Amino acid sequence: MIVGIVLAALNLRPAVTSLAAVLAEVRDSLGVSAVWVSAVTAVPTVCFGFAGLVAPTLARRFGALRVVGFALALLGLGLALRVLDGPAVLLGGTLAACSSIAVANVLIPVVVKESFPGRLGFVMGVYSAALSAGGAAAAAFTAPLERWVGGWRLAVGLWAGLAVLAVIVWAVARRRAQPLEQAALAHDAEQQAAQTTSATDQAAATQAATAPAAASTTAAAGRTTSLFRNPLAWAVTGFFGIQSLVAYTWMGWLPEILRDVAGVDPTTAGVMLGVLMVIGVPAALIIPPLVTRRRAQSGWAVAMTATSLLGVLGLLLLPTLSPVLWVVLLGVGMGGLFPLALTFITLRSRTVADTAGLSAMAQSLGYLIAAIGPFGVGMLHGWTGGWTASLLLVLLAMTIQLLIGYLAGRPRYV
Repeated sequence: MIVGIVLAALNLRPAVTSLAAVLAEVRDSLGVSAVWVSAVTAVPTVCFGFAGLVAPTLARRFGALRVVGFALALLGLGLALRVLDGPAVLLGGTLAACSSIAVANVLIPVVVKESFPGRLGFVMGVYSAALSAGGAAAAAFTAPLERWVGGWRLAVGLWAGLAVLAVIVWAVARRRAQPLEQAALAHDAEQQAAQTTSATDQAAATQAATAPAAASTTAAAGRTTSLFRNPLAWAVTGFFGIQSLVAYTWMGWLPEILRDVAGVDPTTAGVMLGVLMVIGVPAALIIPPLVTRRRAQSGWAVAMTATSLLGVLGLLLLPTLSPVLWVVLLGVGMGGLFPLALTFITLRSRTVADTAGLSAMAQSLGYLIAAIGPFGVGMLHGWTGGWTASLLLVLLAMTIQLLIGYLAGRPRYV
């Protein structure tokens, strides 16, 4: 199952970073407008938001393991089909691929919670590292592949092969892990029934004293209110959303930014995007095990956000001084923030059901928030002809992220 999780994770970023690495070539080849380019960079996060909403429903009906396998198959199909024709087909294939990624994004943390309840930090670290590694590989190698194979279509489409491998391994892992999934769901049902019984008994015992106290006790003992009314759930969602906004802005636009503001050539710009992503591999392996040992994670959220802020300021104020340094600072912060955001989902929830609900809320709404980044950055660049306004937008988002991260890192449960 760990091998299956790693292969699945390796597939959840190349759909974005492979296209970003050759975005200028795609734009010139298809003759599309700046609005279309901004839209295609925002498609992943929009899909992640809307498609992720249906993931818990699909998981309840068919099981998380089966749904993830189907999502990986659809992902491979979308990646292969999107390079076969013009702008509409590219957009449609990207929609299919990214919708599949959205479902896997929401449900893989649930699979981890079910299969490895005693090793959450380690497995979430491995999962996050594989996410970063897949994105880094696609970013670094797609531009060289484009030259070797003679065009961007084959270079981008070849990443569908990785999804085929993941589908095969996941099918084997699913058969072995299904009993664990069933046991976890049964345990959740028993725990929720016990909570409901306890809440009813406690409410009945205190009803004669005061009705408001009884209602409060019931809400505390069992899940009687929606996560949408829970401030901590919104803090986790906001943190996930803003760090995704920043991450997908870099994944969609960093090569173009580096070309324009730092004078970096196209191949080097793609490699530097790969560097940004690959820095997340060790960070993802280290951060989750460390943060799960502490009751509060606010300091980690603040420190990693501040590191990324330094990188943005470097690109904004002194872009040509040391582009590699600015990218490294961005990568250190981004590489730690994403696994931290995922770990918040498991640390701020008690049961598998709460994890699934919080994962769906944080990732669905979070990715809708994130869509503002790639689209807004692209449109501001189109309107102003430069990158200053776009980088200021990212700077503002990261300042808000720092404050919300402090709140989400406090030791509480939804």
